[in-house]
Amino acid sequence: MVVGGGIAGLTAACYLCRYGHSVLLLEKSKRVGGLVGSFEKDGFVFDFGARAFENSGIILPMLKQLGIDMEILSNPVTIGIEDEFVEISSQESLHDYGNMLKRLFSQNAHDIERIMQEIDKTTSYMNVMYGIDNPLFSDLTNDTQYLLHTLLPWLVKYKRNLKQIKKLNQPVDEYLMKFTDNRQLVDMITQHFFKKTPTFFALSYFGLYMDYFYPKGGTGVLPQALSSYIESHDGKILIDTSVTKVDLDHKVVTSTDGEEFSYEELVWACDQKTLYNVLETNDPKLGKKISDRRELLSRCHGSDSVITVFLALDMDSEFFRKRSGPHLFYTPNTNGLFSLPDPIQACPNAPRDVIMHWISDYFKHTTYEISCPALRDPSLAPPGHTGLIVSSLIDYDVAKIATLQGWYSEFKEQCERTILDTLDSSVFPGIKTRVLFSICSTPLTIERITGNSEGAITGWAFTNTVLPCETNLDKIAKAVLTPFKDLYQAGQWTFGPSGIPTCILTGKLAADEVHKKLRKQH
Repeated sequence: MVVGGGIAGLTAACYLCRYGHSVLLLEKSKRVGGLVGSFEKDGFVFDFGARAFENSGIILPMLKQLGIDMEILSNPVTIGIEDEFVEISSQESLHDYGNMLKRLFSQNAHDIERIMQEIDKTTSYMNVMYGIDNPLFSDLTNDTQYLLHTLLPWLVKYKRNLKQIKKLNQPVDEYLMKFTDNRQLVDMITQHFFKKTPTFFALSYFGLYMDYFYPKGGTGVLPQALSSYIESHDGKILIDTSVTKVDLDHKVVTSTDGEEFSYEELVWACDQKTLYNVLETNDPKLGKKISDRRELLSRCHGSDSVITVFLALDMDSEFFRKRSGPHLFYTPNTNGLFSLPDPIQACPNAPRDVIMHWISDYFKHTTYEISCPALRDPSLAPPGHTGLIVSSLIDYDVAKIATLQGWYSEFKEQCERTILDTLDSSVFPGIKTRVLFSICSTPLTIERITGNSEGAITGWAFTNTVLPCETNLDKIAKAVLTPFKDLYQAGQWTFGPSGIPTCILTGKLAADEVHKKLRKQH
């Protein structure tokens, strides 16, 4: 049994089916995919969650190993600040990015040169890490030439680079302040990353931008393909089925409507706080482990969340091709977010007018991730029209306070209005008057639909004193193990830092552990 139909749970179920086991997947939502998916409205197709995928030597090899055909399209990434734009398409283009920063911060040219050397160094480490298809998704038994001439030499480089990466675990903004005293400059480089993101993870993204791809038909094609694989290999998927109890003693899962499901092995691939809240046992030792873990998790927070506005526009996509390309990270000004006070930290019960004023300032300074699906696949919008997906990081607590104080609808309206005003006055002039319809998603939307604590989009926050999951790459195989017999875990709450490739990797590792165990038993 697999609980959780996000990418990790789907991967685990696919491989368990591939190994010939009888598989049941339970998903609380009305669809599978978790934070990966697409939806259609009036001929516009929008991606929610992931806007595109970075292969990382994992996603495409996984699809190939499972025999899943998926047409993929290029996904060039552009970084823009004010009126400056650079497409990140090669290692050389990173130097164009550095030159853009020098034009914007000419007084810090020497600092920028040193920072770019750090980016070059980190991306070179990660290029080695992802330099070949992950061997976990390769059949090595019949390919001794590959084993001897490709994999073994790569493993030597991998271990050497892993040592260097571990040295870059300091939060990226703190690390870059070693090279400059200009906090605005550092903000331009880092403010679209999560709070206290480790340096190696943040700076390596400049290399991963070149690794992005987009499935024809939208990101929702991936979970659809995985669920089709499960069902075509005799697996069963039950949607709209929430789990309220896991009886470890009798190996029975109970759903909200009281239905019971027996399992031989269980892979938990969703929110970890929920897991420890639904576990039950009469064994005192196991009960102590559950209560201790539950207490630890109660002090831990999920990662940053996002607010997203989905815009249907009476505008031709060529307007956006010329301004931004299909995938843009855009900062409207160089002032940086560091200068803005955090109203929630300053006053946990901040009044409405204080938060509303902060929202207006925040969305004028934040960095946006902007995606235009029709620029990759024209069929994703009606002819002559464009769907635009605009996201920004935002604190879950801001949305939560608006709800508790009774002005959540006004909160969404203020966010959407300020985002449109900002884009209209900067990168997309005239956009405000061309909106056919819009949809706003907040951290509370993500929490409601996916069940992720605090609307988290990548598992645990880096701001936690201790991450309650495995964080060493060389120990990721152990991340799927739990203290309980016949119970495994996978997904973004299992290993940090996390992303879609990590979710797929832990899903495969959990399936492998189950398969290995069952093969020994039978």
